[in-house]
Amino acid sequence: MNLGRLDIVPTPIGNLKDMTERALEVLKSADLILAEDTRTTGKLLHYYSIDRPLRAFHLHNEHRAVDAIVEQIKSGMNYALCSDAGTPAISDPGFLLVRACVEAGVDVSCLPGATAFVPALVVSGLPCDRFVFEGFLPHKKGRQKRLQALLEEERTVVLYESPHRIIKLLNELVKYESSERKIALCRELSKLHEEIFRGTVAEAISHFDEKAPRGEFVVVLAGV
Repeated sequence: MNLGRLDIVPTPIGNLKDMTERALEVLKSADLILAEDTRTTGKLLHYYSIDRPLRAFHLHNEHRAVDAIVEQIKSGMNYALCSDAGTPAISDPGFLLVRACVEAGVDVSCLPGATAFVPALVVSGLPCDRFVFEGFLPHKKGRQKRLQALLEEERTVVLYESPHRIIKLLNELVKYESSERKIALCRELSKLHEEIFRGTVAEAISHFDEKAPRGEFVVVLAGV
C-alpha cells in the first residue's frame, strides 16, 4: 500500500507575495488542505487561483481530528497543513499531527518559508547568533515564574505578544528591574505599515504612551 504524505506549508505573515513557488505547487497538488481558519487560507488560495478542498484544523479540534487524518494519509491521501500566517506548529496548531504522522511512519516534509520571529530577530539589532524562542507566555498561571527565568537568560529572548498585553509585559519587565534592558518590538512585519521600535524597556513604555499598540508583536529582548 502506498502511503500518502503530509506537507507543512508556511504562509505569508502579511504580504501575500511571500509565497514560494514550491509552496504553491504543493497546495495545487494536495488532495486536501488543512487550514487553521478556512476563511483566511481561502483568501490566499483565491489570490493564487488555487481550487483545492479545505478542512478546518485548529487548536479546538486538533486533538480529536488527528487520528482520522493520519488514517486518511496512510490510505494514500496527500495533505497540506497551513496556519493563518507563518509556519505551522510554531505557536500554532500542527505539532500533534506531525508527531502522530511520524509515529505512524508517514512521510512528513516542512517547506522553508515565512515565520515572524526570524525577521524580527535579525532586524532587532540585538545578538542573534544565540537566542531562545519562547512564543507566547502563559496568560496567568506560571507567567511570572517563566518571565523571571527568561530575564536571567544570557541569550537574546524572543516572545510573541498581543496588542492587549504588550503594555502589561513592559510593566512586568520594569517590575523586575529591567527598565534599561534593550528591546525591539516588531509589528506588521512585511506589511505596508511595518513598525520596528528599538530602545530600552522604559523608552518603549513612553513610546506607547503616545501611540496605542496595534497588531501582534514580536518582542526581542536582550540577554543579561
